Amino acid sequence: MTETQLDRETWLSRKPVRSPEMEQAIFGGDVGDAADLSLDEINPLNPHLFKEHRWHDHFARLRAEDPVHLNELGSAGRYWSVTRYDDVRAVDGDWKTYSSAHGITIGPPVGVPVPDSLGNASSFIAMDPPDQTAERKTVRGISAPSSLRNLDDLIRERTVAVLESLPDGETFDWVDTVSIELTTLLLATLFDFPLEDRHKLTRWSDVVTSIPGPGNTVESGAQQRQEIGECLEYFEGLWDKRKTNPGFDLVSMLVHGEGTKDRPTADHLGNLFLLIVGGNDTTRNSMSGSVYGLNKYPEQYDTLIADPNLIANLVPEIIRWQTPLSYMRRTATCDTELGGKQIRKDDQVLMWYLSANRDEEVFGDNAEAIDLARPNADRHLSFGYGIHFCMGSRLAELQLRILWEEVLQRFERIEVVDEPERTLSAFVNGYTHLPVQMTRK
Repeated sequence: MTETQLDRETWLSRKPVRSPEMEQAIFGGDVGDAADLSLDEINPLNPHLFKEHRWHDHFARLRAEDPVHLNELGSAGRYWSVTRYDDVRAVDGDWKTYSSAHGITIGPPVGVPVPDSLGNASSFIAMDPPDQTAERKTVRGISAPSSLRNLDDLIRERTVAVLESLPDGETFDWVDTVSIELTTLLLATLFDFPLEDRHKLTRWSDVVTSIPGPGNTVESGAQQRQEIGECLEYFEGLWDKRKTNPGFDLVSMLVHGEGTKDRPTADHLGNLFLLIVGGNDTTRNSMSGSVYGLNKYPEQYDTLIADPNLIANLVPEIIRWQTPLSYMRRTATCDTELGGKQIRKDDQVLMWYLSANRDEEVFGDNAEAIDLARPNADRHLSFGYGIHFCMGSRLAELQLRILWEEVLQRFERIEVVDEPERTLSAFVNGYTHLPVQMTRK
Protein backbone atom coordinates (compact mmCIF):
# COMPACT_ATOMS: atom_id res chain seq x y z
CA MET A 1 0.00 0.00 0.00
CA THR A 2 1.40 3.41 -0.97
CA GLU A 3 1.67 6.35 1.43
CA THR A 4 -1.18 8.08 -0.41
CA GLN A 5 -3.41 5.01 -0.16
CA LEU A 6 -2.57 4.71 3.53
CA ASP A 7 -3.49 8.37 4.09
CA ARG A 8 -6.82 7.82 2.36
CA GLU A 9 -7.65 4.60 4.21
CA THR A 10 -6.78 6.20 7.54
CA TRP A 11 -8.86 9.22 6.68
CA LEU A 12 -11.88 7.16 5.62
CA SER A 13 -11.89 5.32 8.94
CA ARG A 14 -12.33 8.49 10.95
CA LYS A 15 -15.47 9.34 12.85
CA PRO A 16 -17.64 12.40 12.15
CA VAL A 17 -16.98 15.48 14.24
CA ARG A 18 -20.37 15.49 15.98
CA SER A 19 -21.91 12.77 18.09
CA PRO A 20 -25.62 12.00 17.60
CA GLU A 21 -26.25 13.84 20.86
CA MET A 22 -24.53 16.95 19.54
CA GLU A 23 -26.46 16.72 16.27
CA GLN A 24 -29.71 16.58 18.20
CA ALA A 25 -28.76 19.37 20.60
CA ILE A 26 -27.70 21.80 17.89
CA PHE A 27 -29.71 20.65 14.91
CA GLY A 28 -32.90 19.43 16.59
CA GLY A 29 -36.38 20.20 15.30
CA ASP A 30 -38.64 23.23 15.54
CA VAL A 31 -37.36 25.97 17.87
CA GLY A 32 -40.49 28.12 17.69
CA ASP A 33 -40.98 31.78 16.80
CA ALA A 34 -38.56 34.30 18.28
CA ALA A 35 -41.38 36.21 19.98
CA ASP A 36 -42.46 33.10 21.89
CA LEU A 37 -39.00 32.28 23.27
CA SER A 38 -37.22 33.55 26.33
CA LEU A 39 -33.87 35.11 25.51
CA ASP A 40 -31.87 32.16 26.82
CA GLU A 41 -33.86 29.80 24.58
CA ILE A 42 -32.73 31.52 21.39
CA ASN A 43 -30.06 29.51 19.55
CA PRO A 44 -29.65 30.63 15.92
CA LEU A 45 -27.52 27.58 15.03
CA ASN A 46 -30.61 25.50 14.27
CA PRO A 47 -30.50 24.94 10.48
CA HIS A 48 -34.28 24.60 10.24
CA LEU A 49 -34.45 28.35 10.84
CA PHE A 50 -32.60 28.79 7.56
CA LYS A 51 -34.32 26.09 5.54
CA GLU A 52 -37.67 27.56 6.59
CA HIS A 53 -36.39 31.14 6.20
CA ARG A 54 -37.39 32.10 9.75
CA TRP A 55 -34.09 33.38 11.09
CA HIS A 56 -34.73 37.13 10.73
CA ASP A 57 -36.66 37.70 13.97
CA HIS A 58 -34.26 35.59 16.01
CA PHE A 59 -31.32 37.76 15.00
CA ALA A 60 -33.31 40.97 15.34
CA ARG A 61 -34.01 40.08 18.97
CA LEU A 62 -30.38 39.25 19.65
CA ARG A 63 -29.14 42.49 18.08
CA ALA A 64 -31.63 44.48 20.16
CA GLU A 65 -31.49 42.60 23.46
CA ASP A 66 -28.34 40.47 23.70
CA PRO A 67 -25.85 41.14 20.88
CA VAL A 68 -23.17 38.92 22.46
CA HIS A 69 -25.30 35.91 23.33
CA LEU A 70 -24.18 32.78 25.21
CA ASN A 71 -25.37 29.24 24.56
CA GLU A 72 -23.86 26.19 26.22
CA LEU A 73 -24.15 22.50 25.41
CA GLY A 74 -22.25 19.56 26.86
CA SER A 75 -21.33 18.44 23.35
CA ALA A 76 -20.11 21.84 22.13
CA GLY A 77 -19.18 23.75 25.27
CA ARG A 78 -19.73 27.49 25.53
CA TYR A 79 -20.32 29.40 22.33
CA TRP A 80 -21.25 33.02 21.76
CA SER A 81 -23.36 34.46 18.96
CA VAL A 82 -22.03 37.89 17.97
CA THR A 83 -24.72 39.67 15.98
CA ARG A 84 -23.93 43.39 15.67
CA TYR A 85 -21.72 44.85 12.97
CA ASP A 86 -19.07 46.53 15.11
CA ASP A 87 -18.65 43.49 17.36
CA VAL A 88 -18.29 41.13 14.40
CA ARG A 89 -15.60 43.36 12.89
CA ALA A 90 -13.82 43.55 16.21
CA VAL A 91 -13.61 39.75 16.46
CA ASP A 92 -12.71 39.21 12.80
CA GLY A 93 -9.99 41.83 12.96
CA ASP A 94 -8.23 40.44 16.05
CA TRP A 95 -6.74 37.06 15.17
CA LYS A 96 -4.47 37.06 18.19
CA THR A 97 -7.41 37.08 20.61
CA TYR A 98 -9.84 35.16 18.40
CA SER A 99 -8.08 32.30 16.62
CA SER A 100 -9.17 30.38 13.52
CA ALA A 101 -6.89 27.44 14.24
CA HIS A 102 -9.53 25.32 16.03
CA GLY A 103 -12.00 25.44 13.14
CA ILE A 104 -14.36 27.86 11.39
CA THR A 105 -17.69 26.15 12.18
CA ILE A 106 -19.18 25.00 15.48
CA GLY A 107 -17.42 21.96 16.92
CA PRO A 108 -16.70 20.12 20.16
CA PRO A 109 -14.93 21.97 22.99
CA VAL A 110 -11.23 22.65 22.58
CA GLY A 111 -9.20 19.65 23.70
CA VAL A 112 -11.91 17.05 23.07
CA PRO A 113 -10.21 14.39 20.89
CA VAL A 114 -12.96 13.97 18.29
CA PRO A 115 -11.52 14.12 14.75
CA ASP A 116 -13.59 15.88 12.17
CA SER A 117 -14.99 14.43 8.98
CA LEU A 118 -11.97 15.73 7.04
CA GLY A 119 -9.46 13.95 9.23
CA ASN A 120 -6.46 16.16 10.00
CA ALA A 121 -6.91 18.22 6.85
CA SER A 122 -6.89 21.95 7.41
CA SER A 123 -7.18 25.00 5.21
CA PHE A 124 -5.59 28.41 5.41
CA ILE A 125 -8.92 29.88 6.49
CA ALA A 126 -8.59 27.68 9.61
CA MET A 127 -5.08 28.88 10.42
CA ASP A 128 -3.46 31.90 12.02
CA PRO A 129 -0.34 33.72 10.83
CA PRO A 130 2.34 32.89 9.90
CA ASP A 131 1.03 29.58 8.48
CA GLN A 132 -2.12 31.25 7.15
CA THR A 133 -0.09 33.94 5.41
CA ALA A 134 2.19 31.47 3.63
CA GLU A 135 -0.57 29.15 2.40
CA ARG A 136 -2.93 31.93 1.31
CA LYS A 137 -0.09 33.55 -0.65
CA THR A 138 0.31 30.33 -2.63
CA VAL A 139 -3.05 30.67 -4.42
CA ARG A 140 -3.95 34.35 -4.26
CA GLY A 141 -2.52 35.02 -7.73
CA ILE A 142 -5.64 33.44 -9.24
CA SER A 143 -7.64 36.51 -8.18
CA ALA A 144 -5.07 39.15 -9.10
CA PRO A 145 -6.35 41.98 -11.33
CA SER A 146 -4.48 40.61 -14.34
CA SER A 147 -6.14 37.21 -13.86
CA LEU A 148 -9.58 38.81 -13.61
CA ARG A 149 -9.01 40.69 -16.86
CA ASN A 150 -8.12 37.44 -18.57
CA LEU A 151 -11.26 35.76 -17.22
CA ASP A 152 -13.68 38.55 -18.10
CA ASP A 153 -14.24 37.50 -21.73
CA LEU A 154 -14.52 33.80 -20.82
CA ILE A 155 -17.10 34.46 -18.10
CA ARG A 156 -19.15 36.63 -20.45
CA GLU A 157 -18.99 34.10 -23.28
CA ARG A 158 -20.23 31.30 -21.02
CA THR A 159 -22.88 33.49 -19.42
CA VAL A 160 -24.27 34.39 -22.83
CA ALA A 161 -24.33 30.73 -23.88
CA VAL A 162 -26.22 29.67 -20.76
CA LEU A 163 -28.75 32.51 -20.98
CA GLU A 164 -29.36 31.91 -24.69
CA SER A 165 -30.20 28.26 -23.95
CA LEU A 166 -32.98 29.07 -21.46
CA PRO A 167 -36.57 28.13 -22.38
CA ASP A 168 -38.87 31.05 -23.16
CA GLY A 169 -42.14 31.09 -21.21
CA GLU A 170 -41.51 27.75 -19.49
CA THR A 171 -40.80 27.11 -15.82
CA PHE A 172 -37.27 25.96 -15.03
CA ASP A 173 -34.98 25.78 -12.01
CA TRP A 174 -32.71 28.82 -11.92
CA VAL A 175 -30.40 27.25 -9.32
CA ASP A 176 -29.50 24.20 -11.38
CA THR A 177 -29.77 25.67 -14.87
CA VAL A 178 -27.99 28.98 -14.35
CA SER A 179 -26.35 29.49 -10.94
CA ILE A 180 -24.77 26.05 -10.60
CA GLU A 181 -23.85 25.81 -14.26
CA LEU A 182 -22.06 29.16 -14.41
CA THR A 183 -20.18 28.81 -11.13
CA THR A 184 -19.16 25.22 -11.84
CA LEU A 185 -17.85 26.09 -15.30
CA LEU A 186 -15.65 28.79 -13.83
CA LEU A 187 -14.51 26.67 -10.91
CA ALA A 188 -13.48 23.90 -13.30
CA THR A 189 -11.44 26.46 -15.22
CA LEU A 190 -9.70 27.69 -12.06
CA PHE A 191 -8.75 24.11 -11.16
CA ASP A 192 -8.08 23.14 -14.79
CA PHE A 193 -10.58 20.38 -14.00
CA PRO A 194 -12.04 18.26 -16.82
CA LEU A 195 -15.21 20.07 -17.95
CA GLU A 196 -17.06 16.81 -18.55
CA ASP A 197 -16.69 16.03 -14.83
CA ARG A 198 -17.39 19.56 -13.55
CA HIS A 199 -20.62 18.64 -11.77
CA LYS A 200 -18.55 16.50 -9.39
CA LEU A 201 -17.33 19.80 -7.94
CA THR A 202 -20.90 20.86 -7.19
CA ARG A 203 -21.65 17.53 -5.59
CA TRP A 204 -18.53 17.57 -3.41
CA SER A 205 -19.28 21.13 -2.30
CA ASP A 206 -22.80 20.10 -1.26
CA VAL A 207 -21.55 16.94 0.44
CA VAL A 208 -18.89 18.58 2.60
CA THR A 209 -21.25 21.30 3.89
CA SER A 210 -24.28 19.05 4.43
CA ILE A 211 -25.69 17.64 7.64
CA PRO A 212 -25.97 13.83 7.27
CA GLY A 213 -29.47 12.48 7.75
CA PRO A 214 -32.41 10.78 6.04
CA GLY A 215 -33.61 12.82 3.08
CA ASN A 216 -30.62 15.18 3.20
CA THR A 217 -27.82 15.57 0.64
CA VAL A 218 -26.05 12.63 2.30
CA GLU A 219 -27.89 10.01 4.30
CA SER A 220 -25.12 9.24 6.80
CA GLY A 221 -21.68 10.18 8.00
CA ALA A 222 -20.33 7.06 6.31
CA GLN A 223 -21.70 8.19 2.95
CA GLN A 224 -20.25 11.65 3.48
CA ARG A 225 -16.78 10.28 4.23
CA GLN A 226 -16.96 7.91 1.27
CA GLU A 227 -17.85 10.67 -1.19
CA ILE A 228 -15.20 13.00 0.19
CA GLY A 229 -12.75 10.11 -0.19
CA GLU A 230 -13.71 9.92 -3.86
CA CYS A 231 -12.94 13.63 -4.16
CA LEU A 232 -9.54 13.08 -2.58
CA GLU A 233 -8.79 10.22 -4.97
CA TYR A 234 -9.77 12.32 -8.00
CA PHE A 235 -7.56 15.22 -6.95
CA GLU A 236 -4.66 12.88 -6.27
CA GLY A 237 -4.71 12.10 -9.99
CA LEU A 238 -4.71 15.80 -10.88
CA TRP A 239 -1.99 16.38 -8.30
CA ASP A 240 0.33 13.84 -9.90
CA LYS A 241 -0.24 15.31 -13.39
CA ARG A 242 0.49 18.87 -12.27
CA LYS A 243 3.76 17.83 -10.62
CA THR A 244 5.28 17.28 -14.05
CA ASN A 245 3.01 19.48 -16.17
CA PRO A 246 2.04 22.56 -14.15
CA GLY A 247 -0.21 25.34 -15.40
CA PHE A 248 -1.74 28.53 -14.06
CA ASP A 249 -4.41 26.84 -11.95
CA LEU A 250 -5.18 26.30 -8.28
CA VAL A 251 -3.98 22.69 -8.16
CA SER A 252 -0.64 23.59 -9.76
CA MET A 253 -0.24 26.48 -7.32
CA LEU A 254 -0.70 24.14 -4.35
CA VAL A 255 1.57 21.48 -5.86
CA HIS A 256 4.44 23.88 -6.50
CA GLY A 257 3.90 26.63 -3.90
CA GLU A 258 6.74 27.17 -1.46
CA GLY A 259 4.42 26.90 1.52
CA THR A 260 2.51 23.84 0.30
CA LYS A 261 4.56 21.72 -2.09
CA ASP A 262 6.03 19.29 0.44
CA ARG A 263 2.72 18.14 1.90
CA PRO A 264 0.81 15.03 0.70
CA THR A 265 -2.46 15.51 -1.16
CA ALA A 266 -4.55 14.37 1.81
CA ASP A 267 -3.17 17.26 3.86
CA HIS A 268 -4.47 19.67 1.21
CA LEU A 269 -8.03 18.39 1.34
CA GLY A 270 -9.03 21.29 3.57
CA ASN A 271 -7.62 23.85 1.12
CA LEU A 272 -9.26 22.08 -1.80
CA PHE A 273 -12.66 22.14 -0.13
CA LEU A 274 -12.18 25.75 0.92
CA LEU A 275 -11.60 26.67 -2.72
CA ILE A 276 -14.45 24.45 -3.97
CA VAL A 277 -17.01 25.77 -1.49
CA GLY A 278 -15.74 29.34 -1.76
CA GLY A 279 -15.93 29.26 -5.54
CA ASN A 280 -19.20 27.37 -5.74
CA ASP A 281 -21.65 27.84 -2.88
CA THR A 282 -21.08 31.52 -2.27
CA THR A 283 -21.37 32.81 -5.85
CA ARG A 284 -24.16 30.50 -6.89
CA ASN A 285 -26.28 31.55 -3.90
CA SER A 286 -25.66 35.22 -4.64
CA MET A 287 -26.80 34.61 -8.22
CA SER A 288 -29.94 32.84 -7.02
CA GLY A 289 -30.51 35.41 -4.28
CA SER A 290 -30.37 38.25 -6.80
CA VAL A 291 -33.28 36.81 -8.78
CA TYR A 292 -35.32 35.99 -5.69
CA GLY A 293 -34.54 39.31 -4.02
CA LEU A 294 -35.47 41.47 -7.00
CA ASN A 295 -38.77 39.60 -7.24
CA LYS A 296 -39.35 40.16 -3.54
CA TYR A 297 -38.76 43.88 -4.06
CA PRO A 298 -40.24 44.45 -7.53
CA GLU A 299 -39.98 48.24 -7.33
CA GLN A 300 -36.20 47.79 -7.13
CA TYR A 301 -36.33 45.47 -10.14
CA ASP A 302 -38.27 48.16 -12.05
CA THR A 303 -35.64 50.72 -11.08
CA LEU A 304 -32.84 48.44 -12.30
CA ILE A 305 -34.58 47.77 -15.61
CA ALA A 306 -35.03 51.50 -16.12
CA ASP A 307 -31.37 52.19 -15.34
CA PRO A 308 -28.97 49.28 -15.98
CA ASN A 309 -26.11 51.43 -14.66
CA LEU A 310 -27.44 50.51 -11.22
CA ILE A 311 -25.85 47.07 -11.63
CA ALA A 312 -22.81 48.61 -9.93
CA ASN A 313 -25.04 49.21 -6.88
CA LEU A 314 -26.88 45.91 -7.22
CA VAL A 315 -23.77 43.74 -6.82
CA PRO A 316 -22.71 44.80 -3.29
CA GLU A 317 -26.32 45.21 -2.16
CA ILE A 318 -27.25 41.65 -3.17
CA ILE A 319 -24.11 40.23 -1.58
CA ARG A 320 -24.99 42.11 1.62
CA TRP A 321 -28.66 41.10 1.54
CA GLN A 322 -28.05 37.45 0.68
CA THR A 323 -24.89 36.86 2.80
CA PRO A 324 -24.18 33.41 1.32
CA LEU A 325 -22.14 32.19 4.31
CA SER A 326 -24.07 32.97 7.49
CA TYR A 327 -21.25 32.85 10.04
CA MET A 328 -17.67 31.96 10.82
CA ARG A 329 -16.30 30.68 14.11
CA ARG A 330 -13.31 31.86 16.11
CA THR A 331 -11.95 30.50 19.40
CA ALA A 332 -10.82 32.76 22.24
CA THR A 333 -7.12 32.39 23.03
CA CYS A 334 -7.43 34.09 26.43
CA ASP A 335 -10.00 35.50 28.81
CA THR A 336 -11.33 38.71 27.29
CA GLU A 337 -14.34 41.02 27.16
CA LEU A 338 -16.67 41.69 24.26
CA GLY A 339 -19.77 43.84 24.39
CA GLY A 340 -19.69 43.81 28.16
CA LYS A 341 -19.61 40.00 28.31
CA GLN A 342 -16.78 37.95 29.78
CA ILE A 343 -15.42 35.59 27.13
CA ARG A 344 -13.36 32.73 28.55
CA LYS A 345 -10.30 31.18 27.00
CA ASP A 346 -11.35 28.38 24.58
CA ASP A 347 -14.94 29.68 24.22
CA GLN A 348 -16.21 29.43 20.66
CA VAL A 349 -17.26 32.77 19.14
CA LEU A 350 -19.61 32.78 16.14
CA MET A 351 -19.49 35.88 13.98
CA TRP A 352 -22.91 36.10 12.35
CA TYR A 353 -22.17 38.02 9.14
CA LEU A 354 -25.77 37.53 8.13
CA SER A 355 -26.94 39.49 11.17
CA ALA A 356 -24.20 42.14 11.01
CA ASN A 357 -25.27 42.87 7.43
CA ARG A 358 -28.72 43.75 8.77
CA ASP A 359 -27.55 45.90 11.64
CA GLU A 360 -29.91 48.86 11.64
CA GLU A 361 -27.30 51.14 13.19
CA VAL A 362 -25.08 50.68 10.13
CA PHE A 363 -27.47 50.03 7.23
CA GLY A 364 -30.54 51.92 8.40
CA ASP A 365 -34.10 51.02 9.31
CA ASN A 366 -34.61 49.29 5.94
CA ALA A 367 -31.62 46.96 6.40
CA GLU A 368 -33.86 43.91 5.83
CA ALA A 369 -34.79 45.17 2.35
CA ILE A 370 -32.96 45.48 -0.96
CA ASP A 371 -32.26 49.13 -1.72
CA LEU A 372 -30.29 49.94 -4.85
CA ALA A 373 -29.75 53.47 -3.52
CA ARG A 374 -28.11 52.26 -0.30
CA PRO A 375 -25.01 54.44 0.02
CA ASN A 376 -22.88 52.04 2.07
CA ALA A 377 -23.81 48.58 0.73
CA ASP A 378 -20.13 47.91 0.05
CA ARG A 379 -19.46 47.97 3.81
CA HIS A 380 -21.06 44.54 4.10
CA LEU A 381 -19.19 41.75 5.86
CA SER A 382 -20.17 38.90 3.55
CA PHE A 383 -16.51 38.48 2.55
CA GLY A 384 -15.28 38.73 6.12
CA TYR A 385 -12.84 41.27 7.50
CA GLY A 386 -9.15 41.32 8.31
CA ILE A 387 -6.60 38.68 7.38
CA HIS A 388 -9.25 36.21 6.22
CA PHE A 389 -11.03 38.61 3.87
CA CYS A 390 -12.20 36.50 0.93
CA MET A 391 -9.53 36.52 -1.75
CA GLY A 392 -12.17 35.58 -4.35
CA SER A 393 -14.37 38.59 -3.62
CA ARG A 394 -13.57 40.44 -6.85
CA LEU A 395 -14.16 37.31 -8.89
CA ALA A 396 -17.57 36.80 -7.26
CA GLU A 397 -18.49 40.41 -7.95
CA LEU A 398 -17.34 40.05 -11.55
CA GLN A 399 -19.53 37.02 -12.15
CA LEU A 400 -22.60 38.67 -10.65
CA ARG A 401 -22.05 41.88 -12.60
CA ILE A 402 -21.66 40.12 -15.93
CA LEU A 403 -24.71 37.96 -15.27
CA TRP A 404 -26.98 40.97 -14.79
CA GLU A 405 -25.46 42.93 -17.66
CA GLU A 406 -26.39 40.06 -19.97
CA VAL A 407 -29.77 39.37 -18.31
CA LEU A 408 -30.96 42.95 -18.76
CA GLN A 409 -29.98 42.91 -22.42
CA ARG A 410 -32.01 39.77 -23.17
CA PHE A 411 -35.04 39.47 -20.92
CA GLU A 412 -38.02 41.64 -20.12
CA ARG A 413 -38.08 40.07 -16.68
CA ILE A 414 -37.22 36.90 -14.77
CA GLU A 415 -40.22 35.98 -12.63
CA VAL A 416 -40.13 33.68 -9.60
CA VAL A 417 -43.20 31.44 -9.86
CA ASP A 418 -43.01 29.77 -6.43
CA GLU A 419 -41.10 30.09 -3.16
CA PRO A 420 -37.59 28.60 -3.30
CA GLU A 421 -36.40 25.52 -1.48
CA ARG A 422 -33.48 26.33 0.80
CA THR A 423 -30.39 24.62 2.16
CA LEU A 424 -30.63 22.80 5.50
CA SER A 425 -27.65 24.58 7.02
CA ALA A 426 -26.87 27.37 9.46
CA PHE A 427 -23.53 27.86 7.68
CA VAL A 428 -24.45 28.02 3.98
CA ASN A 429 -27.35 30.42 3.46
CA GLY A 430 -28.46 29.00 0.15
CA TYR A 431 -31.05 27.77 -2.30
CA THR A 432 -31.57 24.27 -3.65
CA HIS A 433 -34.42 25.09 -6.09
CA LEU A 434 -35.81 28.35 -7.47
CA PRO A 435 -38.58 27.93 -10.09
CA VAL A 436 -38.71 30.84 -12.55
CA GLN A 437 -40.01 31.86 -15.94
CA MET A 438 -38.60 34.50 -18.23
CA THR A 439 -39.69 36.39 -21.32
CA ARG A 440 -37.19 37.44 -23.96
CA LYS A 441 -37.09 40.91 -25.39
